[in-house]
Amino acid sequence: MTDVVKSLRNPLILIVGLLVAWQLLYWFAGDIAMRAPAATIRYTANLLTTDTFWVHLSESMRAFAAALAIAVALGLLIGFWLGLHRFSGDVLEPTLVALYSIPKITLYPLVLLAFGLGMPAKIAFGAIHGIIPIALFTINALRNIKPILIKAGRVLKLSPPEMIRSVLFPAAVPEIFTGFRVGFSLTLIGTLLGEMFASQRGLGYLLMTAIGLHNVDQIMAVTFLLVVFAAAISTVLLTVDRWLHHRV
Repeated sequence: MTDVVKSLRNPLILIVGLLVAWQLLYWFAGDIAMRAPAATIRYTANLLTTDTFWVHLSESMRAFAAALAIAVALGLLIGFWLGLHRFSGDVLEPTLVALYSIPKITLYPLVLLAFGLGMPAKIAFGAIHGIIPIALFTINALRNIKPILIKAGRVLKLSPPEMIRSVLFPAAVPEIFTGFRVGFSLTLIGTLLGEMFASQRGLGYLLMTAIGLHNVDQIMAVTFLLVVFAAAISTVLLTVDRWLHHRV
């Protein structure tokens, strides 16, 4: 029981501290800019009872899930290709880093021209944010594998697919998962940005509509839900990430 209390103490202290800071900021900014924590929680509870909210949430989650699946698949594919082929990696990795440094919002007109309005554009814009970090972490993971493991695979005369499945991938999993954790957050941001600028459904659209109407209650409620969702999932992913790194 004591261990459980100790494990929960720091998160509880953090949550209380954030709520206190939020309340202090509200007292400083006033009703024009934001709402108090209690008022936001009440409005959020009412928002969760409306059918409209769940329609927008379902749209966002479907777009995000598809974008994340594409980002992981392409990120791993590119990462393994450049990580296993040294020359290709040395040539193309700087290009990936350069692309990663470009503000993705500047690419949005191209995304709209290629995919049009609606779900495809949101998925594409979300995936663009997640592919490169997953690929870069995968490249570094493969390059940092202990040479003795590769030598052991060669001694056992493993085929390339067997080498990847039995040696390279298990050894690189911790670093790859770190890339997935980063890619998860960026893909979520990209999906929401896509909804904010060219969509008629989704949480991003709901947030943008509230901003246009200066509906502070809705702005705070949607933002609060997004922060809670992102923080909860990120905490789980961080816990798994640490476990994977301690296991090796």
